[in-house]
Amino acid sequence: MPTRRTSDVIVVGAGVVGAACAYFAARAGLSVTVVDRGPVAGGTTGAGEGNLLVSDKEPGPELELALLSTELWRELADMLPPGIEYEPKGGLVVASGEAGLRVLRDFAAGQEKAGVRAEEVPAERLEDLEPHLAPGLAGGFHYPQDAQVMPALAAAHLLRAAGDRVCLRLGEEVIGLLTTADGAVRGVRTAAGEMHAGHVVNAAGAWGGEFARLAGVELPVLPRRGFVLVTEPLPRVVRHKVYAADYVADVASDSAALGTSAVVEGTAAGPVLIGASRERVGFDRTLSTEVLRRLAVQATALFPFLAGVRAIRTYAGFRPYLPDHLPAIGPDPRVPGLLHACGHEGAGVGLAPATGLLIARSLGGGELPLDIGAFSPVRFAADG
Repeated sequence: MPTRRTSDVIVVGAGVVGAACAYFAARAGLSVTVVDRGPVAGGTTGAGEGNLLVSDKEPGPELELALLSTELWRELADMLPPGIEYEPKGGLVVASGEAGLRVLRDFAAGQEKAGVRAEEVPAERLEDLEPHLAPGLAGGFHYPQDAQVMPALAAAHLLRAAGDRVCLRLGEEVIGLLTTADGAVRGVRTAAGEMHAGHVVNAAGAWGGEFARLAGVELPVLPRRGFVLVTEPLPRVVRHKVYAADYVADVASDSAALGTSAVVEGTAAGPVLIGASRERVGFDRTLSTEVLRRLAVQATALFPFLAGVRAIRTYAGFRPYLPDHLPAIGPDPRVPGLLHACGHEGAGVGLAPATGLLIARSLGGGELPLDIGAFSPVRFAADG
C-alpha cells in the first residue's frame, strides 16, 4: 500500500469498522490513510467471534443498520477471498420453558414486521437443527439471516480490496489533532509526524471516547469486557449460532456488573467458541476464572457433550459501550471535519459494512440509505 502524508480522509482505527470505512470511502474515489497504534484488527475486532446477527436486535435503528449490513456482507462475501470464512449458517435461540418461549414469540413477531425472518421451532424439531442440544427444551426460533465471518481476516481483506487508494500507517498512535484557526480538523499528529486530511474518522472502538477528547468533545464510550472460551478442534457438531433466550436481555442490560449468558457456535476451522460475558471493569485484562466457570456451566447445559471437550485457550476483548447501546455514526457538528464510527458494543463486525457505507456517503455528500439521526454523536451532550 502507498505511503502518503496527505489524504482526503484519515481513518483512526484498523479494526473491521475502520476497514469498512476505508473500503467504502476508497470505492467512492477518496484517498484514505488508516492509522492505528497497533496491527490490523489488534483491538476489539481481533477478540471477537465474528457474529453477523439480526436475531438479537429489537425493531429500531440498530436493526435497520443490521439488515442493511446483512445484505452488504452477502455482497462482500462474493467479492472478498473465501478466507474471511463467511458462513450464512443462521442462528437458533432456545427457551428452557414455556414462559421463555412466549417471550421469544413476542420478540420475533415484532422483528418480522421490521423485515427479519424468524421461524418458530417446536421442541420436537430442535434436534433436526442441532442434534446435540440438551433434551427437555421448550422450543426456539431459527433466524436464517444470521451469519459469521472470521473478523480479523475480514478486516484485512477489506483493506486489501480497497487497493492503492488506502495507505496503512500501523504502529503509530495518534497523539493530537491538527485544526484550523476556527477549530476545523485538518489532520492528525503521531510521534512520527503529521498527516493531513480534510476529514478524520474516529473508528477507535473502545478507545473512541479517548480519541474524541483529543478533539475537545465528549463521547461517553466505555469498555465492556468479555471473555471467549475456545475448544479443541471438533467435527461440525454445532451447526448454528445457538444461545439461550436470556442473551438478548443481557446484551441490552445497562449494569456494570458481570453478566453471562451461553452463546455456542462452531467454526469452519473446527474449534467451538463459547461466550458471552459482559462487565465494565475498565481496560483490565485480568483472567477471571469465575467468568470462565459460568460460561462452561451454561454452555454444557445447552450442549451436554461439551463436558467432555477440552478448552484449549481463552481470550478477552473490550466492547465499545455507549449508554443507549447504539453506535455513534456520522459527522460531529461540534468539530467540522470530524466524523465518528464507534460505540457498536458487541455488534461491530456485523454492523461494519453499513457503518462504512454511511461514513463514505457522509463524506461525499451522497444519499444516505437510512436515517442516521439516532446515531448522532452529539445525542449525549447537554445541548445535543
